[in-house]
Amino acid sequence: MTTGSSSTSSSSNTGRPATAGGAISTFKGQDRALHAGRLGTGGLLLSVLAATAPLMVVAGVMPTTFAVMGIVGQPLLFVILGVVLVLFSVGYAEMSRHVHNAGAFYAYVARGLGGTAGAGAAAVALVAYSALQFGIYGVFGFEVSGLFATYAHVDVAWWIPALIAVLAVGALSWLKIDVNALVLGVLLVVEVALVVIFDIAAVADPAKEGLSLHAFNPDTLTGAGVGTALCFCIAAFTGFEQAPVYAEETSRPHILVPRVMFLAIGFVAVFFALSSWALTIAAGPSGIVGAAQKQSAGLLFFLTESRLGGAFTDALHVLFVTGMFAALLSFHNVVARYAFAMGREGLLPSAFGRTTGTSGAPGTGSLLQTGVSAIVLIAFAVTDDKPTGDPTAPVLHLFTWAGNVGALGVILLMAAASLSVIVFFARRGAARAQAWRLATSAIAAVALLVIAGYTVKDFDILVGAGPDSVLSWLLPALIAAALVVGLVQGLVLRSRKPEAHARIGLGNEAFQLDKAAESTP
Repeated sequence: MTTGSSSTSSSSNTGRPATAGGAISTFKGQDRALHAGRLGTGGLLLSVLAATAPLMVVAGVMPTTFAVMGIVGQPLLFVILGVVLVLFSVGYAEMSRHVHNAGAFYAYVARGLGGTAGAGAAAVALVAYSALQFGIYGVFGFEVSGLFATYAHVDVAWWIPALIAVLAVGALSWLKIDVNALVLGVLLVVEVALVVIFDIAAVADPAKEGLSLHAFNPDTLTGAGVGTALCFCIAAFTGFEQAPVYAEETSRPHILVPRVMFLAIGFVAVFFALSSWALTIAAGPSGIVGAAQKQSAGLLFFLTESRLGGAFTDALHVLFVTGMFAALLSFHNVVARYAFAMGREGLLPSAFGRTTGTSGAPGTGSLLQTGVSAIVLIAFAVTDDKPTGDPTAPVLHLFTWAGNVGALGVILLMAAASLSVIVFFARRGAARAQAWRLATSAIAAVALLVIAGYTVKDFDILVGAGPDSVLSWLLPALIAAALVVGLVQGLVLRSRKPEAHARIGLGNEAFQLDKAAESTP
């Protein structure tokens, strides 16, 4: 069996018929297909890495993990998670050679576990990636507000820059994807460069304990907080799995998508492991937890101030904001493409399954995400009740609540995709030929489900709520609710519109089959 099978292969290989009758009219226009050939290896890699928001992770996620969990061995956690996600990517990348669909996760689930399961995964993906973007909007607005207060001595409510960012992201998303990739690339390269400069400075000027490798000692991972620390750290990786979303917009998806995925996961694992180690070197392994608890999200800036000076730290603050903007644009592009794929396959109104003008962007899906983002931000802005004495509460809640809901959804999607890989190749009679890939997928599925279990179990810690808080079950229930809604939709489609149900996960392949059916006498 060759690994470069065409995406136009017979649908009989999927275990589901691809009937063209009754739905052909919805796929007649070229606006039902994303424009191919827009992204090469570099553009795709930059688009994917931007979603990981490297500077936000180093400045925000890492200090929080040190402070809340008290785990000195965070660098080792990134290495362990890197191995788990490489195991996941082996099967996921192989699947991407056979299925080219902007719906990525849900398309893979549909091709492996069936259209109804695919519909459930589609709803979860839409909610999870949207939630991740909402959370970043919150912290973006908070940080921009802080910059105005610090440097211009002007008080600006957090929701004003957040809403402006919603409009700016929405406008950029209508441009050609290669233009978006250029914007993302410039912002990403600059923020990574600044973090690397800090890493070098930390190694050149370590704390009194010197260049200690204590953070990579397995003994640092003992204790009750390890499971929750895994939840924090795996959220930092979110973004690398988005490469298949852009498969239809590359010229050689069966080559570029797997290549970019492994490059992304390798870079992210090494970069985060080294950068978290640099934090322990700069503060000292014995002092990193205390420093993180004292400085909180200001830890990185505190450590750069003494080593690289005020000007560098000021630049780091600005790049912290622009890095978040890059992540916002990247997540927006992904959600718009999921909406496009769902509209094309009958899981959303057909209007969402059309591209816009010469840019080939999924414009209607972009409008949907822009509108929903604005509504969510306005809702949190209305609850910004300053008389409570904690004016930052609503925006910080938006970041922690939405971010962890989104991370849980993506972890479950990765686990489902791993299971789908196994079923997909087994049904095609390729289990023996793909045995080692199926084995890695099985190991990854188990590991991801364990992490998801810890995430649900410790959700009160992740969102900063009490153990008896309703949030500890209400927020994870949002993902469960999305899954149920999607599964019900899939069952209804299978009963009432079997031809539409058969299309779930086929994407552009269904479009090609329709054209072939129209040309057949």
